[in-house]
Amino acid sequence: MIDSWKTHLQTQGAAIEGRTVLHYGDPAAERAAATAGTVVADLSQLGLLAFRGDDTATFLQGQLTNDVRALHADGAQWNGLCSPKGRLLGNFLMWRQGEDYCLQLSGDIAAAVLKRLSMFILRAKVQGRDASDETVRLVVAGPQAAAAVTRAMGVLPDAPMRSAAGAAGQVVRVGEDKFVLAVLPDHAAAVWQTLRQSAVPVGAPVWDWLRLSAGIPMIVAATQEAFVPQMVNLELIGGVSFQKGCYTGQEIVARSQYLGKLKRRMFLAHVDAAAAPGDNLYSADLDGQASGTVVNAAPAPTGGYDLLAVAQVESARTQTLHLKSPDGAALTLKPLPYAIPD
Repeated sequence: MIDSWKTHLQTQGAAIEGRTVLHYGDPAAERAAATAGTVVADLSQLGLLAFRGDDTATFLQGQLTNDVRALHADGAQWNGLCSPKGRLLGNFLMWRQGEDYCLQLSGDIAAAVLKRLSMFILRAKVQGRDASDETVRLVVAGPQAAAAVTRAMGVLPDAPMRSAAGAAGQVVRVGEDKFVLAVLPDHAAAVWQTLRQSAVPVGAPVWDWLRLSAGIPMIVAATQEAFVPQMVNLELIGGVSFQKGCYTGQEIVARSQYLGKLKRRMFLAHVDAAAAPGDNLYSADLDGQASGTVVNAAPAPTGGYDLLAVAQVESARTQTLHLKSPDGAALTLKPLPYAIPD
């Protein structure tokens, strides 16, 4: 986290642990504000990798699950990086900013993902770097978000998964009412003050809840190499291209799509107990074996936790899933904002 930005947030009442803003003094009120109001959150806990050079599009095209060559200067993508076995090592929100292709991902895997991608650059004209502290990244969400972002940044993408550049930085629209901002440090305090006129500052857990409620997964250290992209519904949110050609893990991903039926999918659920990525789920039909894994979890505004979990489809649809043990807290499934294929 940029030192001057950290100091600024602390003057606003932020409680900060490491690079993460936990809250601004009243976590319950912040969670309540997110259910119907407009909120703004700092994203310093997330990593940002940047790649530039003449061969960048070609290089990333051969590594990532989505069609990087189709990412135009005013576009944005969900994307992923797989192991040779087709398991996700990380997933990203991706956009272009100046000469850079930017990949925003979980902060706890950023260094490892950068190291892995850098191994394959070889003689290509590509330079990769950790750009996490080159801009101040914020997210704004809610019914007044579009108007607030327009006032603060002077630009507004006209549709989801589009981006726009302004004098203060980049705006990436990730939903009808959700915007990620990459703000130049000199403009950050002024942008923040403008956003605060119509948005309630909230900690990172509130944004985690908004993101997972939208069915957007985030691979973290505890879940690296646990899932093929379809298990976390990455293709359902536009994060996989099946026409782009070869990339690392592509054969496994394609086989999962076209041969056989996916047995595991990601579901949205609520549980009246604390949950964390990597926690196992159990159901009566699997005789003590785990039937699923928590992908992401966050405190819910109504109490307990909401979570995204990958589970056996048959178990999720016919059984009650339990957290951490066969007699653990029971999960209640909730509807995702998109349909899961039968």
